[in-house]
Amino acid sequence: MLDQSQMPIVSALRESAGRLHAPFYAPGHKQGQGASTQLKHWLGEAIFKADLPELPELDNLFAPEGIIHQAQTLAAKAFGSEYTYFLVNGSTCGLEAVILATCGPGEKILVPRNAHRSVIAGLILAGAMPVFVSPEYNSNLGLALGMSTEAIATALTHHPDIRAVLLVSPTYHGICSDIATISQIAHAHGIPLLVDAAHGPHFGFHPDLPISALAQGADLVVQSTHKVLSAFSQASMLHGQGTRVSRNRLQAALQLTQSTSPSYLLLASLDAARHQIATEGKALLSDTLSLAVKMRAQLATIPGLHIIDKPDVMACASVSDLDLTRLTVDVSGLGITGLEADEILHSDLGVTVELPELRHLTLIISLGNTSADGRRCLAGFQTLARTCRLAPLPVAEDSALLQNSAWPNLPYTLPRISPRDAFFAPATIVPATSAAGRLSAETISAYPPGIPTLVAGEEITAAAIAYLAAVKQQGGCVTGCSDPSLTTLKVLNLED
Repeated sequence: MLDQSQMPIVSALRESAGRLHAPFYAPGHKQGQGASTQLKHWLGEAIFKADLPELPELDNLFAPEGIIHQAQTLAAKAFGSEYTYFLVNGSTCGLEAVILATCGPGEKILVPRNAHRSVIAGLILAGAMPVFVSPEYNSNLGLALGMSTEAIATALTHHPDIRAVLLVSPTYHGICSDIATISQIAHAHGIPLLVDAAHGPHFGFHPDLPISALAQGADLVVQSTHKVLSAFSQASMLHGQGTRVSRNRLQAALQLTQSTSPSYLLLASLDAARHQIATEGKALLSDTLSLAVKMRAQLATIPGLHIIDKPDVMACASVSDLDLTRLTVDVSGLGITGLEADEILHSDLGVTVELPELRHLTLIISLGNTSADGRRCLAGFQTLARTCRLAPLPVAEDSALLQNSAWPNLPYTLPRISPRDAFFAPATIVPATSAAGRLSAETISAYPPGIPTLVAGEEITAAAIAYLAAVKQQGGCVTGCSDPSLTTLKVLNLED
């Protein structure tokens, strides 16, 4: 009988790592015997001994019957799903798989305009056509909020052939949509709700956190266990329930997007992270929430800073909750951009945040943070405020306004051609100054958070070009474009 105190993968991997044998299998370092001496000296030998392949006693990720099956069963019970799959290629492979499992070539899927670029990759793989719905936007806060239930209902009414609804909740900033109502809307149309909950694996383990997507009726939920819980980077989970999505097709999709050489270090970290949150979660998250609330209150006393809090966002109909462990600070009142603030904090003050933007800094406060981290953060922002001019940024430098204008103010939009067709279509290079009105051949994002400003197949707008140029000018990173300087853009040449 399995219970949450067990760690099937960890236990089996520990035993296999200590077994005396001659290793004539991959990986080539042979449990560290052939590893770099310097790397072994730094990391220790245990990690190499545990870097094992799918040995007979370690089960098979694509057809689990032993320890992986047991660990996934425990995870499903802990997270409240009917079944769970461990992901070793990050949430990216999970999002690609849920799209492949629900949509085929030419079929429509409702996608939020602030979806991660991995969703676009899934659309290319599946050949699906996105029906983009923009999230609600608050220009005072400079933030995209939740998804309007009315906008989703309108899109489904006008496009009754949509095969699935995909939602991002929580967002990078911890903002949650009304998943319960949206799931009812989707199910009334006979289609599944897929949720990118990469930033919400801790939901459901403490009463002061938002309700999990699964508990609100979502059919498939992808979570980045490494982003907030204690798994290794790249280790994620896909949770499912109900019969609206074929498990056989989902498993087949995962075999397309997952590595055939899964890292047991990642699998063991998922097993251990599940064990920790299932057996100690409430106590650990109580400490995390206490630290987050304290940091919020202290940072709010610093002149020039505005902390995004529940009253700010929950006045908007599209928002159902805010994750208080996701701390977003508006630094525009200091007279500097978030990118400038990030550089000073990281390089000079020993404080490194998760997401720097032109106006905001977003911090992840997790069970790994300590009171000492909170004190250093407070001291860093106090020093930052003292050295800045405390003059609000000019409107021209406000990325929020630029980004808002980059998203069409329409109930929903469709690209002129699908991302897949755009991926394979002939393209040509044109000056960025003459690209407006052409169809983009590239999916271009300001990164992080990796939300596309231009999607391949969409018409390029002057506002989108202006936003990307502003991010670049202020020191941000723009990815996906063949010309990093943004002097030129690649556009579709459909006449060839």
